[in-house]
Amino acid sequence: MKIIIDVMSGDNAPVETLLGVDQALKQPYSKGVEYILVGDETVIGKTAAEYRIDISGCQIRHTDLVLTMEDEPMAVMKEKKGSSLGLSLQMLAAGEGDALVSCGNTGALFTGATLIVKRVKGIQRAGIGAIMPLSAPFMLIDSGASVKPNEDYMVGFAMMGSAYMKAIYGIDEPRVALLNNGAEEHKGTELQQSTYVKLRENKRINFIGNVEGNGLATGECDVAVTDGFTGNVTLKAMEGMGKLMSGELKSIFGSGLGGVLAYLFVKKKLKRFKKKFDVSEHGGAPILGLSKTVIKAHGSSNAKAFASAIRQAISCVNKNVVDIIAADAAKYAEEKLEAEKKAAEDTSAAK
Repeated sequence: MKIIIDVMSGDNAPVETLLGVDQALKQPYSKGVEYILVGDETVIGKTAAEYRIDISGCQIRHTDLVLTMEDEPMAVMKEKKGSSLGLSLQMLAAGEGDALVSCGNTGALFTGATLIVKRVKGIQRAGIGAIMPLSAPFMLIDSGASVKPNEDYMVGFAMMGSAYMKAIYGIDEPRVALLNNGAEEHKGTELQQSTYVKLRENKRINFIGNVEGNGLATGECDVAVTDGFTGNVTLKAMEGMGKLMSGELKSIFGSGLGGVLAYLFVKKKLKRFKKKFDVSEHGGAPILGLSKTVIKAHGSSNAKAFASAIRQAISCVNKNVVDIIAADAAKYAEEKLEAEKKAAEDTSAAK
């Protein structure tokens, strides 16, 4: 297995990305895995030497061009197609690797992945599936790519999210819900209402109906389907709430002798609590529906989070997530075609 690493993209690159690779290299899941580091060879070498990172077993593909967070998404196809992100995508599409991990510009990564790596047959729109570590991990899809999807895109998100949670988390029948402003079937905009009908009719998923925002935090579903705008707002709100909770806990146990003594009594439980809600434990957000595995790590990822994203990419390849999604999409397209044919025949017979 070969994992392509976009070393130069992200707020903390290349230091944290290389430290993340270093952490990954020391883990059992890296056995038999080859890493290809894409970026400025000189900078990579100096950073590795400064932080005593052994990259002697890694390949390096040189480019001194970097696509920044401020660049337009289409830059990856035009003036910055030779950047570390652009080159990484081209290498993945050419079969030089099995998966790609990047902290880069979300819009550029999604655009490049769609146009260069391309979607699997039967998937109309790829989706970004963020794993949310609350009472139980669940996938929020789409979490930023499709601001104005149609109901067919949303059905695709549901199927891909379900396939991912089944393959990676071992959930036999992932509970798929539509994120909405009420539990009733008639709630939401025209998009939510029409999507609800199509999800209910889809026999390939375990659709349980609508879920409200407060239901996400209490584990009411394994996959929450939504449009990219709502998904991204929800994602950022949850991340902000997590930081708020962490800060409040620190202030409680870090104030005075009483707080310190109380901390000593609950230290182990607090560590378990922190780990359970730590986004960095779950890696990045897979872009589902592509012909190869692409993991979007958070732009501000530290070494731990980036190593988790690498582990996630390896797991996706080992569990054949791309092939599973492709097979589901093909079967669904076949079933849909047969249903349309039957409906046309029934209409013709009625006349």
